Amino acid sequence: MKKTIFAVFSATLIASGCAQPVQTMTAQDAFMANIAQHCGKAYEGRIVANQPKSATPDPFEGKKLVMHVRGCENPTQELRIPFHVGDDHSRTWVVTRTANGLRLKHDHRHQDGSPDATTMYGGDTAKQGTAVRQEFPVDAESIVTFKREGLNASLENVWAMEIEPSKRFLYELARPNGRLFQVEFDLSKPVTLPPDPW
Repeated sequence: MKKTIFAVFSATLIASGCAQPVQTMTAQDAFMANIAQHCGKAYEGRIVANQPKSATPDPFEGKKLVMHVRGCENPTQELRIPFHVGDDHSRTWVVTRTANGLRLKHDHRHQDGSPDATTMYGGDTAKQGTAVRQEFPVDAESIVTFKREGLNASLENVWAMEIEPSKRFLYELARPNGRLFQVEFDLSKPVTLPPDPW
């Protein structure tokens, strides 16, 4: 009886194609898929951490902060997320799949569409992370850019993103010296789409 049941079960597996190796979704695949669920939508955010307080005016404080998930033509490989700060449409987060993980780059443009002197900086994941959170330590190319532009405080940047579909999206910048900047977006309430990024 046991042999008969096993034979039927084996035949069912083969017939259904289950005998083939199953491709499992990695945490990074799931992370990309979680963001892609929001393609074509925009959400308003608020600053939830900004320390230590700067003595100079902060470019984000008091501004309407909106993220727009777009650039979803191939969402398993690349997602483009413009980050609008008031009337400043110069920033786009670009998350791409690499052979070894995920990459985050910051595409900064002037209003005429030309690249800013500090653009396409970011880093690659060093760990698998989770479907909710991925971290991106600064890469060597970005360090060269920061040194060239005199931005020595950014040489140890670690960026992170968190996504809980239909709940929240978090963008984070952290440094070992205690610098922490976080913007959290409410994914339960889509807002009117912002203008195209520069």
